[in-house]
Amino acid sequence: MDRTEARRASILIMAVFWLQPICLGSWFALIPFAQEALGLSKGQLAAALLAMPLALVPGLQIAGRMVARFGLRRVFAVMFPVQSLTILLPIAAWSGPSLFVALFVAGITIAFLEVGMNVYAGRLEKRADVMIMNRAHGFWALGLTAGSGFTALMAGVSPWAAMLPLAAVATVGGVIISRLLPRLGDDDSGETRLPRRRFADLPPALIGIAVFMLCATLVEGAMADWAAVHLAERMGRVEGAGLSVTIFSAALAAMRFAGDWTKRRMGAVPMARMSIGLALAGVLILVLPVPLALTYAGYALVGAGVAAAYPLGVSAVAAIDDTYESANIAIMATVALGGLVMGPPVIGFIAEVSSLNWGLAALIPALLTAMWLTHWLKPR
Repeated sequence: MDRTEARRASILIMAVFWLQPICLGSWFALIPFAQEALGLSKGQLAAALLAMPLALVPGLQIAGRMVARFGLRRVFAVMFPVQSLTILLPIAAWSGPSLFVALFVAGITIAFLEVGMNVYAGRLEKRADVMIMNRAHGFWALGLTAGSGFTALMAGVSPWAAMLPLAAVATVGGVIISRLLPRLGDDDSGETRLPRRRFADLPPALIGIAVFMLCATLVEGAMADWAAVHLAERMGRVEGAGLSVTIFSAALAAMRFAGDWTKRRMGAVPMARMSIGLALAGVLILVLPVPLALTYAGYALVGAGVAAAYPLGVSAVAAIDDTYESANIAIMATVALGGLVMGPPVIGFIAEVSSLNWGLAALIPALLTAMWLTHWLKPR
């Protein structure tokens, strides 16, 4: 692959990363509307929202096999329209159980594009010797922001009026890009009829990287759900507490856009150790009795610290081998999702029996474990 084609492929796959979450961002902005319209309590809403991450667990495994069998561009062409359709289902729900089912179906379809775009970016890094994974995930964060921002601007209109234009953009854009994406060598037909592997057959590097990802996403999920509650406790009021999430997510996006440049100059392992160190410093600031102004720096440090974990992990897993590439990324993504699902309730349980500060302090062992596992990110 020459430089011009590699640049074209890089731009197009970043467009995929931007398009894939815009409808998801719109749904996130509409969650309060759905709660009010369906008359759900916080507990009932939490139970319904659990459907999407639960669906991603089997969905990622199915997606890994389908991507391997049918090829990346074909999966993009089919699944962009399907995802755009299923992500509309939650706003058609009429009860808590129907919302659970709608989100479960949407989660299954989201998994296909999640695996496909990460596999393509990982293959492109190997074939063209470029670094794009961090920037690609930065565009994913921007897509999520664009979808939620557009929906916020459309406040007061029907949810259908807010989501349908975004679904149309994602569908049309995704199908067009799937046809324009360059073939990566002779791999567009995928990895067909591969024998199943036992757990003992999995590469040690895959297990090490997956556990590293679990520890990092545990922190990311916990902060996304509990940062605002933590700041509200520190300030003694709920007004303005959402600023903590804004600071955290802004640092997350900024570090991802700087990640490829940083990785090129530092290398994967030093960058991972620096990032986990930043996250450790941020958590310590949050749990220690420091002035409120320093707390804002803590949210930023945690966001910057966990930002690189997922892109670094995907690149490292994609580089393990070419045969089980899609399956390996699906396994890693499933384990990483476990951290996002487990983090919030673990912190909440500890906070219930002690305090939120002790709950956040429980993230420190996870970050120390991640630091110990960074050597698995060394290119192979």
